[in-house]
Amino acid sequence: MKFLVLLVVIVGVLWLMRSLRKPTLPPTPKPQQPQPLQNEEMVACAQCGVHLPRTEALPGRGGVFCGEAHRTAFEAGRNEG
Repeated sequence: MKFLVLLVVIVGVLWLMRSLRKPTLPPTPKPQQPQPLQNEEMVACAQCGVHLPRTEALPGRGGVFCGEAHRTAFEAGRNEG
């Protein structure tokens, strides 16, 4: 009988200690899985021919370009001759 009372007291103390413990931070969310690569149309720069995704290309009067410098150079060359 005294072992049963002792067991109840020990369980009660453990439960009380657990309930009074500082709340822990919520678990950090798992990092999101990277999105699978999607097919994207590739275009060639009208100045140098480098292929790049259409979303990264700069539109110009002579087509699409890989950068501002090539767009400017291409359009300046068209104006000269």
